[in-house]
Amino acid sequence: MKEDYIKRINNIFLFIDAHLDQELNLENIAAIGFYSPFHLHRIFKAITNETLNEYITRKRIEKAAAVLLHQREVSISELSLQHGFNSNSSFTRTFKKFYGLSPTEFRIANPYKFSKIGQTESKNGQEAGPLAAYICNINNHINWIKMKAKIEIKEMPKLDVAFITQIGHKGMENTYAKLIKWATPKGLLENRNLKVVTLYHDSFKITEPDKVRMSACISLEEKVEVSGEIGLTTIEKGKFIVGHFEIGIHEFEKSWSGLFIWMSENGYKKADRNPYEIYYNNFNEHPEKISIVDFCIPIE
Repeated sequence: MKEDYIKRINNIFLFIDAHLDQELNLENIAAIGFYSPFHLHRIFKAITNETLNEYITRKRIEKAAAVLLHQREVSISELSLQHGFNSNSSFTRTFKKFYGLSPTEFRIANPYKFSKIGQTESKNGQEAGPLAAYICNINNHINWIKMKAKIEIKEMPKLDVAFITQIGHKGMENTYAKLIKWATPKGLLENRNLKVVTLYHDSFKITEPDKVRMSACISLEEKVEVSGEIGLTTIEKGKFIVGHFEIGIHEFEKSWSGLFIWMSENGYKKADRNPYEIYYNNFNEHPEKISIVDFCIPIE
């Protein structure tokens, strides 16, 4: 796939992210990427393995699912209007195709259906009920956070970054290798305040792993010229829960889950911005393969 195609699709991703609550059609979006509608349809499908309409619908439903997870006071009617659906029935029907549950059922059932916990056994050897399993899971994550994390509420500064898009959970290491190869001859890695960041546009709790979109990023002190698949974007300043961890790669999922549980248990609400990770070492160079990392959740 030509790098210029990827750059233009990156611009389309950013436009869709910012306008999910508005009418989006093939012709208007094609103009953003300087494509004909026919060529955009073909190229978008080749890069994402989804048609443009499939992608937009999925993003709207997943954004609604995130609200159901984190903002229980928002009504289903509000959700349908906020996410581009012209009726509750249309929204409910589409939501059920993705998750097998209505939005109301999802809101009630998500701790049991979507938490990644195995079955537990009660003292008499019988399978514990979903509530017992859920409580056990919550307690395990709370204990994990107490042992593993230093948590602060911080105002994080604005970050201007260069990035490459990664779709799917496999291949992130190669994506960073390409970004570093581009940045090295430009002297960008010599920046004393350099930050290496993974920005998450989707959640692994809601989106299928092979469709999760991430940005592999390095921070910039001044503007640079980019081309091909390298893009530029800004992570806006704001209030964040920042969890500082020293963990193995296999512990990232548990750490993220624990931090989101800590957020809920302490009465914070996730803001409508993207979470990210900041890395302070190369885990491959650590004798115990430990990653020193901050997990950052935007909050209201």
